[in-house]
Amino acid sequence: MADYLEDLINIPVGPMGLIAMPGCEEIGKKIDNYLVKWRKEREHEHKETITFRGYERESYLIDVVCPRFGSGEAKGLIKRSVRGLDLYIVTDVFNYSIEYNMYGRKVPMSPDDHFADLKRIIAATQGKAKRVNVIMPMLYEGRQHRRSSRESLDSATALQELVSMGVANIITFDAHDPRVQMAIPEHGFDNVMPTYQMIKALVNNVPDIRIDPDHLMIISPDEGAMARGIYFSSVLGVDLGMFYKRRDYSRVVNGRNPIVAHEYLGDDVSGKDIIIVDDMISSGDSVLDLGKKLKELNARNIYVCTTFGLFCNGLENFDEAYKNGYITKVLTTNGIYMSPELLDREWFCPVDLSKYIAYILDTLNHDASISGLLEPTNKINALLVKKGMRPAK
Repeated sequence: MADYLEDLINIPVGPMGLIAMPGCEEIGKKIDNYLVKWRKEREHEHKETITFRGYERESYLIDVVCPRFGSGEAKGLIKRSVRGLDLYIVTDVFNYSIEYNMYGRKVPMSPDDHFADLKRIIAATQGKAKRVNVIMPMLYEGRQHRRSSRESLDSATALQELVSMGVANIITFDAHDPRVQMAIPEHGFDNVMPTYQMIKALVNNVPDIRIDPDHLMIISPDEGAMARGIYFSSVLGVDLGMFYKRRDYSRVVNGRNPIVAHEYLGDDVSGKDIIIVDDMISSGDSVLDLGKKLKELNARNIYVCTTFGLFCNGLENFDEAYKNGYITKVLTTNGIYMSPELLDREWFCPVDLSKYIAYILDTLNHDASISGLLEPTNKINALLVKKGMRPAK
C-alpha cells in the first residue's frame, strides 16, 4: 500500500468520471465508494490547486441509459457533461439478467447487445472526454481468439472497434488468451490476474486449509490453463498436476470436437486437498468430471477457483456434485453477474474485485504505473504469514 500511495504524486490526467453500464450498478457503487473514501483521506500538497480540480467528489459516478424502441433498436444517453474528464466505463457483457422489450416480448440482453450499448455510450461522449478507458472484466468474445478454417476473429475485431472509437486503455481480467492484445499493439491493454483476491477469499472461507506440499496440490484442468497453475503452485509452494482432454476428432458437436475423457498426469493426490485453477466455468461439465476423477483417486477436498462463472447449464449439476462430494467450494469473481440463486448456494464463495479495480483506476487517473498492482507475490506471502500458514522470513 505504501508503494501505491507513493506513486500517486503525479498530476491527474483529468477529473475522474466513472460510468457503470446497465448491469454493473452494484460493483460500480463499490468502486465509487472506495475512490471517494481514499481521496477524502489522502493528504496531498497540491490538492487545492487548479490542476486537481474535481479531484475530491461526493461521487464519481455518471448516470447513463440506453433506452430502446419497440423494434429493439437503442441509443446511448449520458445524463451530464463529460467534457475534460478522464472517463472509466465498467461493463459486464455477460449479464443476462438485463432485459428489454422487443415487439412486445421480453428479451434478455446478450453479449452482443451489451457490447453495442458500450459503443453507444462511447459515441455519446462525442469525443469530449479527455480520455476514455474501458474496464471489461470478462473479455467480449474472448474465446473466439483464433481462427480455424473460415471463421471470424471476433475478439480482435471488437478491440479494434473500441480503439477506433477513441478508447485509450482496455482493462480485462484473466483473458482466455492474452495474445489477443496483438490486435491493438499500440494501444493500452492490461490483462489483470486476480490471484491474490482468489487466494485471500479461499483462506478466509476455508480457515483449516493447510498450504504445504504434504496437504495441498494445484491441478490444471487442461494444457491451456497450465500457466495459471504454475503460478499458483509456485507462489504457494505446492506440487502441480494436470489433466489433458482426449477428444474425438472425427466428429464436431456444437462447433467443437467432443471430449472423450480427461486423463490425469501428476503425483499422487491421495489424502490431499486440491485447488483446480482455470479462467472460467461455462457449463461446468468438465470441471465436475475432474472432481469426480480426483475423488476416485482419493483426493480429500476439492476447491474450484475460476475467475468467471457463467453456469450456462444451470446450478443443479453442481448441487449434485456437491452432494456427492466431488466439489467442496467453487470460487468465482463478481466481475460478471452472479444470480441470487448462485449466491445462496452453500458450495459457492464470491470473490470481490471492486477494491482491486478501484486501486487500478485511481492509479491510472494519476498516470502512474500499475505494475506494482499487477504483481501479487509479495501480498500473497504477507497474507499467508498473517494467517499463520507460512513462517515469517
